[in-house]
Amino acid sequence: MSLLRQAGCSRKVMEHCKAVADFSVEIAEACRKKGLKVDVDLVRIGALLHDIGRAKTHGVNHGVVGAGIAREFNLPDKLIRIVERHIGSGITEEEARKLGLPVKSYVPASLEERVVAYADKLIEGSTRLPVEVAVERFRSDKSIPEAAVERLKQWHSELSICLK
Repeated sequence: MSLLRQAGCSRKVMEHCKAVADFSVEIAEACRKKGLKVDVDLVRIGALLHDIGRAKTHGVNHGVVGAGIAREFNLPDKLIRIVERHIGSGITEEEARKLGLPVKSYVPASLEERVVAYADKLIEGSTRLPVEVAVERFRSDKSIPEAAVERLKQWHSELSICLK
């Protein structure tokens, strides 16, 4: 939390990051209990820092900006990737090109990255949303490609098994 403050994040952003971290850890611990290999500490720290870029922008590029801030703080690459890849429900190279982001894949690759990105989509402010609401909000936003909606649904299929 001190890094979020140091970067200049608002209290509202910090409260959101804490809520995402709480839910992310809940998911990660449930996955571990189901026998999946997951670094719960990485998930906790990554979730706390995922929106550090919102200290400078609230645009879709906040993940890229946040990754830059994380690099300035000399954070490990695994954390930087969580910050960079949590945007949307992952952004492909083609989608990045259309959005004006540096062209590369921002699709979460590791389980830890997916857990944080998934939890983030189900937390609005500090309130947990049902997945159906999050999916419908994605679907109703015409700037979000259908492939992104499908990625969110896929994460739900993958991770909700752990929560049962």
